[in-house]
Amino acid sequence: MLKIKNLTKIFNEGTINEKVAIKNVCLDINDGDFITVIGGNGAGKSTLLNLISGVFESDIGSIILDDKNITYLPEYKRAVYFGRVFQDPMMGTCSNMSIEENFAIADMRGKTRTLRWGMPKTRREYFLEKLKRIGLGLENSLDMKVGTLSGGQRQAITLLMAAMRKPKLLLLDEHTAALDPKTAKLVLNLTEEITSTDKITTLMITHNMNDAIKYGNRLLMMNEGEIILDVSGDDKKKLKVSDLLEMFEKAVGSKLENDRILLSE
Repeated sequence: MLKIKNLTKIFNEGTINEKVAIKNVCLDINDGDFITVIGGNGAGKSTLLNLISGVFESDIGSIILDDKNITYLPEYKRAVYFGRVFQDPMMGTCSNMSIEENFAIADMRGKTRTLRWGMPKTRREYFLEKLKRIGLGLENSLDMKVGTLSGGQRQAITLLMAAMRKPKLLLLDEHTAALDPKTAKLVLNLTEEITSTDKITTLMITHNMNDAIKYGNRLLMMNEGEIILDVSGDDKKKLKVSDLLEMFEKAVGSKLENDRILLSE
């Protein structure tokens, strides 16, 4: 469904601050995949998502979506294909608008705008059904301002919005990292439920090795801009954290020394 070939991104090329963020990455993402991506700080995880979504333009390589070359398509034109949830719960919603108004904006993605006034009753009922899916006490709160919600509630709303129009690919950039453990688990379970029920292909960055193993059908590990591990199917189901650490050491030649990942075992 998505083919990435020889993708390379270099920041500040030719200067003393040159940084090769993504190095000759090749990746095929199949329709229906739920891929977790793990790696230390500076491994290239978020840069890869930014290249896919069009935030950054690649220096070398190509990105093919359903046989369409989108390598140089600007971000705003790619938005119809991708849904994205960021680490910061404040980034995915408009705080001074109601939940219903935020949903309405997300629901119009890829549609032709009209001058029709108001919200059809059928759409309001549809949005209420979406809210019931969350299970965070928001079942009858469509008129509530998003800015009054907790971080976890807001991130759950953002997730629903990102998945509402069933994007070709859902990009989750450590979307539970800023939440407390209990709320993070709720949002992760909601993520799994939405992506499996609606059959949404997903790429999820996480710093938690247990979450990377538990969720999805495929696991990638990145290091210094390269994909060093790609595990799927039964091999992924059998994985333990100790296995991941051993595989990292074998691939790189040294032990993983990232406190954020190691403390999340």
